[in-house]
Amino acid sequence: EPPTASVAGAPAVRAASTRVVRILGTACGIGIEGSGWFAGRDLVVTAAHVVAGERDTIVQIPGESGSHAVDVVAFDAHNDVAVLRVADANETPLRFVDPQPGASVAIVGYPENGALQSTPGRIGRTAVVITQDALGHGPVARTITAVAGEVKHGNSGGPAIDDSGAVQSTIFAARVGSSSGYGIPASIIRQDLNSVKEPVSTGMCAG
Repeated sequence: EPPTASVAGAPAVRAASTRVVRILGTACGIGIEGSGWFAGRDLVVTAAHVVAGERDTIVQIPGESGSHAVDVVAFDAHNDVAVLRVADANETPLRFVDPQPGASVAIVGYPENGALQSTPGRIGRTAVVITQDALGHGPVARTITAVAGEVKHGNSGGPAIDDSGAVQSTIFAARVGSSSGYGIPASIIRQDLNSVKEPVSTGMCAG
């Protein structure tokens, strides 16, 4: 079914959006921006390609002035997930749940490096597909979730939030020629959060 417009303004979605951050950095001298969300008091989940090759990544938290430095503490290029530890952060983490086909969600993030936006969406099927990894290498087998709704550059790493305020998927790509995209399910996010350790490499300079 088409996305339900009202979900974008649901009270639980608005409350959860205060834990959705803008992520900025440079790789190969090119500015890169994306979105992310707090999965721990000082841990932000995003897409690995948002921070690949960077050494200067920062996050900006809604309602706060200035920026926070980060350390990348998990980098899963295969599934396109990164976990960032945010200096001086102490946020209430968002809940995340396994994606439910047909669930109404809001795609929350900073499309095209603009203001924080909430766009209606709907969860589709989760399946293992043959595709590329975060660095464009492949083919690889990955578990991904289809998400209907408008996805733009800058939404990568942002959450798809249901009307209870829970994250059902983490956006990593738009589908070319369609108002839809793809996300990473909670099972993968759980694995990467459990692998958090000291700062890790994000790879060579990403061109």
